[in-house]
Amino acid sequence: MSRTVSANITLSLDGFVAGPEGDMSWLVETAVHEQCASGFAGWWRGVDTVLLGRTNYEGFHGYWPAVADDPAADPRSRELSRFLNGVEKVVVSRTLTEATWSNARVVRDLEAEVRALREADGGTVAVFSSVSLIRALLAAELLDELRITRVPAVLGEGQRFLEGSLPRSTWSLESLQTIPTGAIVSLLRRR
Repeated sequence: MSRTVSANITLSLDGFVAGPEGDMSWLVETAVHEQCASGFAGWWRGVDTVLLGRTNYEGFHGYWPAVADDPAADPRSRELSRFLNGVEKVVVSRTLTEATWSNARVVRDLEAEVRALREADGGTVAVFSSVSLIRALLAAELLDELRITRVPAVLGEGQRFLEGSLPRSTWSLESLQTIPTGAIVSLLRRR
């Protein structure tokens, strides 16, 4: 049996992952809400390999390592930091030559790497919001699950989630959670 490749993404109602100039303020209320944070933690706990694009790797590496030992951080953030510090991290990049975070390595060929990871022993392989990787995995038909948090905000412009043509696919709803902020979290599985 092959490993599951799962991705997590947060979207506005009009399909953006970031507003103008990378603005992410529209999702903060939902992301920090106890129900949403708890659901996200439940998702990543089955993961033992994380795929990151260069931009997310640099952002995560610049923030998360120190949170594990920060007494001012909430317990869930410290737990996520410890997880990220220890988990295997595969950074997909054409420009990065090395990854200095513990258990991180750089690869150039996403499809070949994911095919190899799928056949190796282990738990879920996850993409933490790296839009370019999620698009590429959808295009290559290598994504098994997609966890979407739909935030009730219309941004009008910014970075779209889906652009260009993708192969046709059908997905089934595995679970649905509503968040008091008005957000809806759905876990979809490719049929």
